[in-house]
Amino acid sequence: MTIHLLCSKMGNLVKFLPTGTVFVFNFLNPIFTDYGNCKNQLNKPLAAVLIALCGFSCTFSCFTDSYKDGDGKTRYGIVTFKGLWPCRPSESVKLSSYKLRFSDLVHAFFSSIVFAVLVLLEPNTVKCFYPSLSKSSRALICLTVLPPITLLVSLAFICFPNKRHGIGYLSIEHSSNKTDLLLPN
Repeated sequence: MTIHLLCSKMGNLVKFLPTGTVFVFNFLNPIFTDYGNCKNQLNKPLAAVLIALCGFSCTFSCFTDSYKDGDGKTRYGIVTFKGLWPCRPSESVKLSSYKLRFSDLVHAFFSSIVFAVLVLLEPNTVKCFYPSLSKSSRALICLTVLPPITLLVSLAFICFPNKRHGIGYLSIEHSSNKTDLLLPN
């Protein structure tokens, strides 16, 4: 219970991660680690693959964006140095304006840091990969590591605000047209 209270700041950091990725990790991690027991030979490799795939997803999602095409449909693509690389090209939207920016790299880096912290503080992962780590050591890690990381990530995201609306998010044009999506036009 003490670790839970000490690590309560992690909830604020998780806001910077894709919710789908965090959900998949939190759902599958207890299964892959056998609730931290890792008795089977496959538990550690499966958990490591899950961590790697979810970490890649957190980083990759920083390089996706959406736009509204001429038909009014939201389209998604991958951000590149030349602009947005869409699933279906659009002639009505200038995709070169969606170029990769330095802030995208900052967001990708710090999103991967936040996910790494989430993984390293997740009890099943710690119990599986570091079974000898005591509760007092975990509490000390939470007290010494989490506040500076929270501060650093928060400052980075304040200095470099995210303007991307990646896969799964509404496009800027669509979200600004309506203030309450429950009310009819």
